[in-house]
Amino acid sequence: MATSMTTDEPPSSQSSSKPRSGEKNWLEKLFGAFSAEPKSRDELLDIIKDAAENKLVDAEALSIIEGALDVSSQQVREVMIPRSQMVVVSLQDSPEEFLPKIIESGHSRFPVIGESVDDIRGILLAKDLLPLVLKGLQDFSLEEIIRPANIIPESKRLNILLREFRENRYHMAVVIDEYGGVSGVVTIEDILEEIVGEIEDETDEEEEDSFIRKVGDNDFIVKALTPIEDFNEYFDSELSDEEFDTVGGLVMQSFGHLPGRDEITQLGEFRFRVLYADNRQVHLLRVSRKQAPDTDAE
Repeated sequence: MATSMTTDEPPSSQSSSKPRSGEKNWLEKLFGAFSAEPKSRDELLDIIKDAAENKLVDAEALSIIEGALDVSSQQVREVMIPRSQMVVVSLQDSPEEFLPKIIESGHSRFPVIGESVDDIRGILLAKDLLPLVLKGLQDFSLEEIIRPANIIPESKRLNILLREFRENRYHMAVVIDEYGGVSGVVTIEDILEEIVGEIEDETDEEEEDSFIRKVGDNDFIVKALTPIEDFNEYFDSELSDEEFDTVGGLVMQSFGHLPGRDEITQLGEFRFRVLYADNRQVHLLRVSRKQAPDTDAE
């Protein structure tokens, strides 16, 4: 009896230290499934797309995730507003000169320049002009209210810039090329739109109406970049597009020089007054007809 007690081992000790081969293979498969990691961006996207197909992630969330992944590989030059489309304020401009431009653009931030676009002096926030409503324009100094400009290279990655925007609490940066010249501007909204899609607000207009806006019975605001074909279609006119593609090109030809603000020229039945032009080109025009057509005539 004593011998049988000394030779027996607890049955539980063997089962805990040496699992059966079938049980071991099952555990390896289980842990292997959870430890597998995607080895590339494409593999990660495949996993997320599978989750979307299985209704674990909705389509909008999938789009945002894809956008966030794309941002990490994009550079500023891919999303910036190019130099030719920048709306800037000159340090030498009076409020009477720059306020119409600010109101018309609907933007909230504007690069402020000195002698040229490459001479960036700071950033003007539209909200900083609100005290003018109470104090008036006497003794106003634009230089005293502008904020420092943040200068970045075209090659900066968007995810890094987005982090800098958040950490430093600024919303616009001026972009320079490899030679130090200004090539454009970028805002935090430009980056967020790469992630979540187009962000529209009450100042955004439908694309088809963005070039021409009616402000009176015979008074229109027209962007100089308006294609002549679109202008003719809107006004049922016949301005020539043989030499130029845009209204701005025709206007420049009519002046024979680079016009300044409030200069006026006549093209056929249309009167063009320059609302905004910089030292390179005309940007915004006010247009009226000599005699508005009688639309009720048979």
